[in-house]
Amino acid sequence: MAVEQGTQPIRFAVLTPNEGSAEIVERPIIVEAPVAIEYNGIGYAVMMATPIDLQDYAVGFSLSEGLITHAEDILALDAHRSELGWILRIQVPQKNAEKVIARARQRVSESSCGLCGMDNLEEVMRPLPPVTAQIDVADVAIFSALSALRSYQTLNADTGSAHAAAFCAPDGAIVMTREDVGRHNALDKLIGALTRANINISTGFIVLTARCSLELVQKTILANCPMLVTISAATDLAINIAQKSGLRLVSLARADSALAAMPQTG
Repeated sequence: MAVEQGTQPIRFAVLTPNEGSAEIVERPIIVEAPVAIEYNGIGYAVMMATPIDLQDYAVGFSLSEGLITHAEDILALDAHRSELGWILRIQVPQKNAEKVIARARQRVSESSCGLCGMDNLEEVMRPLPPVTAQIDVADVAIFSALSALRSYQTLNADTGSAHAAAFCAPDGAIVMTREDVGRHNALDKLIGALTRANINISTGFIVLTARCSLELVQKTILANCPMLVTISAATDLAINIAQKSGLRLVSLARADSALAAMPQTG
């Protein structure tokens, strides 16, 4: 597997309101690259992502797309760096490959988009299974996780432009994190990393440094994680789908307050 890269040093001129020569500085900038995902030689998607933790990403993306049900369904995996980007070559059993063929589509997705390329409304709004996992999380545990998260965001500390997805124990202790330029990619990487490490996602909750949109809720529900916390606000559709599937949703989570979605009436 080729060497993964999360940052690239770039030189900048520092501009100020004062006249005079600008200071020249060099700082690490997050890498954003096209990552082409292939299954059994069939092109499935091209995602804009940060090319680190690509094995985790391959597993998490495949699970979120419903193309596999276990990490063991991936028979072989290779991440190859090309002149134009990266290629994830994934080998799956024939029964899984049939799902790929049935759903294969050429799509180019920006890092901010998790539903680009869905070719009909029914697929976007597909029925989701109920979340069967249940955990008891005190409010103080949510704020404990939020307080600790920054120290786990190493890529963001270097660049200031990475989203993070963190898996937390019920007491708020952070178990694992993954980062990416895209919030959906960060979540897929986390799901993949947990699956590869045989950590039961249903035993804790997820914190995301992002607004809460439909596709993030969908991925969390499909992973059977009982609770999702996001630092920015949720959309109405995200709240609606979360409640229908039994996902506890907490949004606009800051150091001193958070919003827990209540059942809608009327």
